[in-house]
Amino acid sequence: MAKKSAHGSAPSQRQLRVGELVRHALSDIILQGEIHDPAIEGMVVTVPEVRMSPDLTVATVFVMPLGGENGEAVVSAFERSRKFLRGAVARRVDLRRAPDLHFRLDTSFDEGDRIDALLRSPEVKRDLGEGE
Repeated sequence: MAKKSAHGSAPSQRQLRVGELVRHALSDIILQGEIHDPAIEGMVVTVPEVRMSPDLTVATVFVMPLGGENGEAVVSAFERSRKFLRGAVARRVDLRRAPDLHFRLDTSFDEGDRIDALLRSPEVKRDLGEGE
């Protein structure tokens, strides 16, 4: 199920497609070690999702270091490299205008764990009739 944008509607096919292109470009840049920042050197960082604004001028990039440690330092390192990354993405993705990149820590795994724990709680099992 598609996540709703800040405007309350689901992202368009074009937003999803461009977001995937930007995600792949950033993943390639990371994999090739093109970001030279001591905060992320030697770290494995994934880009699970990129959400594009409706006009495709802003890309919100969700990043997650393997193991989830030093997440804020990783986000800060990417923010410091924004200008370089925007240019590198522009060279890899054919768009009229390179999107402005905003980096956020991906917390979807934590949220999934929280929901999973709630579903296993005795109170929920009781309410669902599974404890009988």
